[in-house]
Amino acid sequence: MANSQTTNPTLQGTVSIRGTASIAKIDSDFICATIDWWPPQKCDYGTCSWSTASLLNLDLTDVVLLNAIKAFTPLKIRMGGTLQDNVRYQTVGDNTPCTGFAVNSGSMYGFTQGCLPMARWDALNVFFKQAGARIIFGLNALTGRKIGSDGTATGAWDSTNAQALMRYTINKGYTITGWEFGNELSGSGIGASVAADQYAADTVSLQNIVQNLYKGFKLMPMVLGPGGFFDSNWFPEYVQKAQNSLQVITQHIYNLGPGVDDHLVDKILDPNYLSSGSGPFSNLQSILKNSGSSTVAWVGEAGGAYNSGHNHVTNAFVFSFWYMDQLGMAASYDTKTYCRQSLIGGNYGLLNTTTFVPNPDYYSALLFHRLMGRKVLSTSFSGTNMIRAYSHCSRKSKGITLLLINLDGNNTVQVEVSVSNVMQTQALNRNTAPLFAKSGGVPRQEYHLTAPNGDLHSQTVLLNGKPLTVDSSGDIPPLQPISVNPTQPIIVSPYSIVFVQFPGIQVPVCSR
Repeated sequence: MANSQTTNPTLQGTVSIRGTASIAKIDSDFICATIDWWPPQKCDYGTCSWSTASLLNLDLTDVVLLNAIKAFTPLKIRMGGTLQDNVRYQTVGDNTPCTGFAVNSGSMYGFTQGCLPMARWDALNVFFKQAGARIIFGLNALTGRKIGSDGTATGAWDSTNAQALMRYTINKGYTITGWEFGNELSGSGIGASVAADQYAADTVSLQNIVQNLYKGFKLMPMVLGPGGFFDSNWFPEYVQKAQNSLQVITQHIYNLGPGVDDHLVDKILDPNYLSSGSGPFSNLQSILKNSGSSTVAWVGEAGGAYNSGHNHVTNAFVFSFWYMDQLGMAASYDTKTYCRQSLIGGNYGLLNTTTFVPNPDYYSALLFHRLMGRKVLSTSFSGTNMIRAYSHCSRKSKGITLLLINLDGNNTVQVEVSVSNVMQTQALNRNTAPLFAKSGGVPRQEYHLTAPNGDLHSQTVLLNGKPLTVDSSGDIPPLQPISVNPTQPIIVSPYSIVFVQFPGIQVPVCSR
């Protein structure tokens, strides 16, 4: 008698996709990543994980860094973070020493004020133009305010220094996609807070400055804010009072808790915990809809676990389960852009902080960017709650693309796909499973992401069983799919992430 207990059963499941209308629409450059201000002395829980990954000291000559950004064509980059509200911008003719941040335990963020030299600003802009990045720059929103002992910041924003930076930027011909106002000053704030009505008034001032300085320009930079955590009282007032001046409302996501938490992996692999993360997305959309505002929502910073993440978790394969689910979920709630903390730096970078080599999340983000188009489709999964499923119209090809995330480490899941309102473009040979029948025999393309030897803490990822590695020239590897007969069900291995492209499935919403 065979020992049947040594093999795990294959579970069955069905994805149902509606092809009539999209439920949301994302930016074509939905994927975004951040570069922070933190100096090497930034430490959390006794670990200093930032090295030289700051805006002030990042090695802009590194070819892997350049190629990693170029691969997205374009990648949005949000320049900012906690210390941005403690930055002075060097101005022409200003002979005051322009130095970086120094440790000071008595200061609000644990560091003295830092300064951005114009030579560094020049270098950053030249580099990002070469890389084809689209830049969002976070402005210091605390300048000119008085900060009380409880962290409450009062008084109006002094825009003098920010205007000097913007004028310099314009005169140099640098392109800035958006100016973001402040970092984590909404609600109760992190370190300091500003009341919603004052923040809105200052946002209106910023919009007026942008319109004045960029008068006559074909493309005017967006105004974004507040770059903070969702607060159900603060956000509605801010949206209402700033709505005509605010193009994008940005919120931050760190829903896994502190990086020191020993239960991060348990949370990441818990479908109920992942689902609970939908609150900030749905709540913000409700506010925007009720306001009648044209303001759209972005995630301006999301590192999952705050205080620099957790080594071998937030920079390892396991984190792609959280990250891909966040991207799929955010998109389904009409979030237009999602900025990952960080591109490089801390323990949650898409790139290794010291070698610049891509971590697993870099490749999953690149696949999402290349495969998932702007229109988001209504998608549901039945059979097991351990599969997360999202689908979009395909980005650069006909048909639809499906993202499947298997949180189950023990069971393979055999997935059939049912799509409503499929337009039949070829004669059908059979009338059984709706997807297989209506794919017209066109092979589908599959991209299976797994960890080497099932090691969730690995910082290498396998694509269709082969490791993804940068070559000796610093080039990002091609991401090649496998071609599969459309009559076959999709096989989703334990602890795997699968993108499936169906060029043969035509639905009305993706053909418009």
